[in-house]
Amino acid sequence: MSEKTQDHSRRKFMKTSVAGAAATTLGVGFVAAADPVMATAIETDFKGLTAGEQMIPVGSFQMPAYVSRPEKAKGNLPIVIVVSEIFGVHEYIADVTRRFAKLGYLAIAPEFFVRAGDPNAYGTVADILTNIVAKTPDAQVLNDLQAALVWAGKNGGDLKRVGVTGFCWGGRITWLSATLPQVKAGVAWYGRLIGEKTEGNPRHPVELATELKAPVLGLYGGADAGISLESVEQMRAALAQAAPTNPAAKASVIEVYPDAPHAFHADYRATYREGPAKDGWEKCIAWFKKTGVA
Repeated sequence: MSEKTQDHSRRKFMKTSVAGAAATTLGVGFVAAADPVMATAIETDFKGLTAGEQMIPVGSFQMPAYVSRPEKAKGNLPIVIVVSEIFGVHEYIADVTRRFAKLGYLAIAPEFFVRAGDPNAYGTVADILTNIVAKTPDAQVLNDLQAALVWAGKNGGDLKRVGVTGFCWGGRITWLSATLPQVKAGVAWYGRLIGEKTEGNPRHPVELATELKAPVLGLYGGADAGISLESVEQMRAALAQAAPTNPAAKASVIEVYPDAPHAFHADYRATYREGPAKDGWEKCIAWFKKTGVA
């Protein structure tokens, strides 16, 4: 493990157990299943920021989140919800919130998986999918996301300027969140668009084009082994079909980086591609400005 990664691992925030027992420690260091951590991992400093753990009430339940904001903010801030990959809120996601906070956002990364367990307790993607993701239903996630917005509105956030962005699993959730009336715009990074219907995942983005209330920028890799270009074209077709009667669908855009693999923005992984990652980030920031989030 590099010295830099060890530094990240020492920064921790608390995660309350579902059973209400004593809190357990969740490292914001990089998740175990993503090893080895690459030297390309970006580290955003804390200068001028307030950043760290926050408990957000969801009814009687306390949901942990990593929250970053400018230290000396004036007035209510634009809000961005950052939705993690299947790995949960680890150092990469925490860093992304700090990147947004440097730009003047109140950035919130809820730990949506908290009821199912800790993704860092599993060493493989397959184990995380079975033990964590499959036990985290869409309806629960969207309810948690709305609770995070309620909290944001009471803690310096502007509820008229809400953006959602997410990666992989979080990219799919971003598409789903764009059906919520509180959301003004979304940026979905390589989120799955089609899939098997289950009790927890009853519908997928390709089926929701007519229900979008916010425009989405979809960022995809042409060399993504898990998300086919055929499914991307299906989504484009669904958006085009919905466009005549749905302004959000009409305004949505999908960008494909031809040679980029899945997780091309994940700077701590071997899949990172600097060109598409930087271009996608610039497009993400511009999208939020264009749609009135920033």
